[in-house]
Amino acid sequence: MKLNRSTDMALRIAMLTAADPRRMTVDELSDRLDLPRNHVAKVVQRLQRLGVLVTIRGRSGGVAFAESGGGVTVGQVVRAFEGDDEVVSCDEPACTLRTACRLRGELRRARDAFLAVLDGVTLGGLVDGPTGPVLLALGLPRPRPALDAPYQTRSEE
Repeated sequence: MKLNRSTDMALRIAMLTAADPRRMTVDELSDRLDLPRNHVAKVVQRLQRLGVLVTIRGRSGGVAFAESGGGVTVGQVVRAFEGDDEVVSCDEPACTLRTACRLRGELRRARDAFLAVLDGVTLGGLVDGPTGPVLLALGLPRPRPALDAPYQTRSEE
């Protein structure tokens, strides 16, 4: 099963905000995760409604991971963004095998197993261990050479 772009973005945003206790703006999330700003804004709104993020308006506002967000499962986020649709559509256009086909049932079982595994993974658990520091380093400005450093040509290197 392939996750849509919004689901992928939602999980990345949730992981970054879970790892970083600071409030971030939508622009900062967009920059650090290298994602389109408008899409990030829409995903943040949906995550806020799901209880993963809190948003604070105003000059000192921003986006932060909700206190209860750590207990939300990856499965819950995936369902919220993907919906509970079938893996295949047997009705549009109508499949002639529909009455005798076992594929739809097997694909449903596979989807349910996929989501059951994700139901055992919390957003808070995703940032434990080495993942947290990696997330915190995302999008940070790289050190630049000092302005007063002498310019070197290729032949001098």
